[in-house]
Amino acid sequence: MNYGEIKKTDIANGTGVRVSLFVSGCRHHCRNCFNQDTWDFNYGSEYTYVTENEIIKALEPKYIKGLTLLGGEPFEAENQEDLMNLCKKVHNMLPEKDIWCYSGFTFEEITGKSRANCQFTKEFLSYLDVLVDGRFVEEEKDITLKFKGSRNQRIIDVKKTLSQNKIVLLDL
Repeated sequence: MNYGEIKKTDIANGTGVRVSLFVSGCRHHCRNCFNQDTWDFNYGSEYTYVTENEIIKALEPKYIKGLTLLGGEPFEAENQEDLMNLCKKVHNMLPEKDIWCYSGFTFEEITGKSRANCQFTKEFLSYLDVLVDGRFVEEEKDITLKFKGSRNQRIIDVKKTLSQNKIVLLDL
């Protein structure tokens, strides 16, 4: 897996101050995507053990609320194994930190029959606290929205959604 950027003090992609990992690779190609460079799976730098340790270290300060995964597309099958392992490590080493993920796939696509659902998906999803789902739609763009770019997108409480077996939106 490659990644385009690591932001160590991000306040735009989830609640509080966060560490954000922008992965490379996305086949959605949403019109007017804010991060088109990351569509290319080869964009940026190779994600390695050193990268993972850099992220874990950046998450350690008390003022950091959690980790955000975005891109690119975290739920492209090529990205899921590395992200699942990162989330597992964060969950085990820093259980007080929450994990947000932005995906152009809907929750239903991630959990149903789509290219997003692979052998790592169920476990990867289990480590997420919040999923902002749905493709960016230019016609639905609204700059007044919190933590999403277009009105069609949802901010899902993943833990409650999985336990209740129905979509539960995060109460912000």
